[in-house]
Amino acid sequence: MKPRIIYCLAIIFLLFSSKGQLKAQNTSEKKMITLPAELVVDKIRGGMLGMMIGNMNGWPYEFKFYGKYGDVKTYVPALPEGAQTDDDTDFEWVYIYNMQKTRNAYLPYTDINAYWKTSINDGIWCANRYARYLMDLGIQAPMTGSVVLNPWAEFNVSGQFICESFGLIAPAMPQTAAKIGLHYTKVAIDNEPAQTTQLFTTMISTAFVQSDINKILDAGVASLDPNSIIIQVISDVRKWHIQNPDNPAEILRLLHEKYVLNDELVRNQNGSVLNTGVIIASFLYGNGNFSETIRHSMNFGYDADCNAATLGTLMGTIYGHRRILNEGWNIVNRYKNTKRANMPMDETIISFADRVVDVFEMVNQENGGSKTVENNTVVYKISSEKPASVYKLLNLDEEKLRLKNEVEKDIASNLLSGKKQEMAQAAYLAVSLDLTKDLKKKYPKQWKEACYNLSGYWKVIGNIFHSDGFKSLVQLKEKFSTAGFVPMVAAPKTEDIYKDMENWKDPKILYTIVKGNKKK
Repeated sequence: MKPRIIYCLAIIFLLFSSKGQLKAQNTSEKKMITLPAELVVDKIRGGMLGMMIGNMNGWPYEFKFYGKYGDVKTYVPALPEGAQTDDDTDFEWVYIYNMQKTRNAYLPYTDINAYWKTSINDGIWCANRYARYLMDLGIQAPMTGSVVLNPWAEFNVSGQFICESFGLIAPAMPQTAAKIGLHYTKVAIDNEPAQTTQLFTTMISTAFVQSDINKILDAGVASLDPNSIIIQVISDVRKWHIQNPDNPAEILRLLHEKYVLNDELVRNQNGSVLNTGVIIASFLYGNGNFSETIRHSMNFGYDADCNAATLGTLMGTIYGHRRILNEGWNIVNRYKNTKRANMPMDETIISFADRVVDVFEMVNQENGGSKTVENNTVVYKISSEKPASVYKLLNLDEEKLRLKNEVEKDIASNLLSGKKQEMAQAAYLAVSLDLTKDLKKKYPKQWKEACYNLSGYWKVIGNIFHSDGFKSLVQLKEKFSTAGFVPMVAAPKTEDIYKDMENWKDPKILYTIVKGNKKK
């Protein structure tokens, strides 16, 4: 982010995870509905086009405004050169492409790691970048999104901006949409950001059968864990909107006043709480109008291109593709691949959307639905679902204990393996889980070598020592400092961390070493 789950096993994981967090769907809540195929396809294409419009048009306003309502007075949606790959859309593109290719809505996590290594390397930020570097250590998704291992995972907006397509592949099936979405977003995030995955996949799924924005929002709220702070954020924004129907700047002031964390600029700008707040505010002030909804998202600021992409998907689903085109906006049907290796170079916005249609038909059939003809009309029979939470909030101490019990034996085994990557992984996990003292005492020689090996993974270590601004990273940095890791002196300036990371090629510039452990 720019300054920013073979199939059966996945289903079993989703319904009966070791954390006991994902809940099985109550089949009594399902009801078979019939929707014209033409309508469903039109809405999927509309949602995809809306996502592209929001992403590309919101791009110039990313982090432009912070805590002050912007000055965009008029806005006409346009894609005169089409859209291009960007992390707000192209993570989902890689997933959808491979879901369609393998006929599996829940790609195995081992495959997901492989897809990232072959296709997701450039233009990635924050929680996703950190997850990618953990993969270099051999850490398997979704552990890469553990709040214990990935300091961005507990707050980053990745739970929002990588979820929208999964709402589109499950029309009127919000629980299915949320489960599929969580399978993918949890590669890099968890906790409250995972709640936003439930929220927005549910809202998009609901928008296929409901156009009333307040009822769509009600469905989203019903998808959240009752203890999620997002429920309070939405409640506040709705109340403030009623009190200030013509004053969006006042809502932004109130949001900033109540939810900004002092001295945590990165977390404020890049976190799920405030960005969700301004998405909901934009949705309400837009009052069902596509252009106005996106305009407000620009003015509310924060991670504006991500937020506009989410809102564009919502509004595009409500509008449908034909209605968007009938607005007369300058739209070119192109999705230019500028970042994702081993992916098509001739994709269009419609061809991307039609991949989603294909995956939807697969998901619908697996859920008991069908495609048939009634009264000379092609229709989809969909086993519709009520919105409900499928994923509970984490208890951080319990999560740490669960992860420790899961990997402690592997840490010892990897430490003794003599293999550089496995030893480095063991050191990283041990430091993160506070197992350093015992391992260092029991296996002093191997521990020393493991730390030296880990120091060579300069992208991981560089993210620990040369990023700052939020509590979870500071805590991780303290753990590594206590374990004896120190940053090299010739590190780039902190403010350059985001724009320069991909250009750091010489590990001597950045990577840290363990004091006294440098090999001769």
